[in-house]
Amino acid sequence: MRRRCRTAWGRHAGAWRARPVVAVRVGAAAVVLGATAAVIPGQTAAAGEASGTPSPYAFADGAHSVEGARSTGHAAPLKPGGAYKSSLPSSGKVSYRLELDAASNAYVSVTAVPSPGSTVSVIDGIRVSVQDAEGSTCSVDTASFGAARSPHPIAAWGRRETGRALCQKAGAYFVTVERVDPEGEGSSPDAWDLELVALTEPRTAKAGATTAPQVWDSATPQPLQGESDRRKGGAGFTAATPLDQGVWQDDIRPGQTLFYAVPVDWGQQVSVTADLGSSDSGATGYTSDALDLAVYNPARGRVADVGVGYDGGQKSGSLPPLPPVDHANRYAATAQVSALRFAGSYYLVAHLSKDVADTFGDGPFVMTLRVRVSGEPRGGPEYAGESEPKGVFEVSDQDREAAAEGVATGDDTAMRALAVGGIGTGSAVLVGLGVWTLMARRRNAA
Repeated sequence: MRRRCRTAWGRHAGAWRARPVVAVRVGAAAVVLGATAAVIPGQTAAAGEASGTPSPYAFADGAHSVEGARSTGHAAPLKPGGAYKSSLPSSGKVSYRLELDAASNAYVSVTAVPSPGSTVSVIDGIRVSVQDAEGSTCSVDTASFGAARSPHPIAAWGRRETGRALCQKAGAYFVTVERVDPEGEGSSPDAWDLELVALTEPRTAKAGATTAPQVWDSATPQPLQGESDRRKGGAGFTAATPLDQGVWQDDIRPGQTLFYAVPVDWGQQVSVTADLGSSDSGATGYTSDALDLAVYNPARGRVADVGVGYDGGQKSGSLPPLPPVDHANRYAATAQVSALRFAGSYYLVAHLSKDVADTFGDGPFVMTLRVRVSGEPRGGPEYAGESEPKGVFEVSDQDREAAAEGVATGDDTAMRALAVGGIGTGSAVLVGLGVWTLMARRRNAA
């Protein structure tokens, strides 16, 4: 039987990793155990599930609060490897600053989180741009809510790429964020929470290909078959639940967004089909793009998505065929191929439109993800340095183990046992007390 656990923000070996929420606190703090998972500060997924309502977005634990500036002259700095929480007003731009060298590629991802009670227009969303100190535009990216008009976390990314003609100098760069359609029909004037992460990718030690691969298997893969296993999704990028190849089942409620992380190495292709089970309400109607499934790369750049309409019967939709992960993909003309430029954790983000509840009730609805990772891993480029955070653009053996077991890397066997579903409260208490006592004895002996 596969094991699963809830996940929270953490770091392992200097890299961003999802770490399991363990219902034990060992050391000076008391042992906290129960039949349900513990609630970690900054992550309220368990509380939302317990109340039967969709969970809010789980921001990175320890994210620094930063205020976006109306003028680039007052822009607050973002450091590569850091996670930040900010806000976006309903109108106008906010800016942040990056100090970059002349050798590294830099990426900033911005996740916008409208409140569940807000309203959004079809084309509303965020626009993220990066400019250098002279005002030259390095990149522009937008993300919108789509036809369902359902407020949920969406992400867009900004890029400074040293291989391009512009934006090669060392110095100050500015990340600007704004709403796409703040005055559109149905858009409420609420401020949105923002989560920002900054990453750097070192240059390669040797010159490589400067054109994207032209030949790859673009045939639509068959959805993976077989019995499904339960794997509960996380409530944010940093709380994404690890998945490997397999058939995974979860419950999702209208208005809820679930996050998963799939390790994809150099030379591998990922394909995903999402199935939404039939409603037991007996109601009739139709919701356009009821289920939205998107895939993001390790820098949280959007790769592709698929929308699944819903009429109460079972429905299915697949991501478009995607090429293998390759460093040279960044030179492709299409954004979808260009985004498949690094190895690492690729994020699957599933959102069920809040409008589904109007016709078919509050659910939950059964969602099945059929995840296929094809191709043998191969060696990637030799980088002339380390990424920041370390290890974010690679797949380790620990990452593969985490995806197979549904737990994060860097956790000992006793702690993993507490995260396994089905453990009784009494057994968990005994195991937790045993772990706590053992560690206390070791400290005393030391």
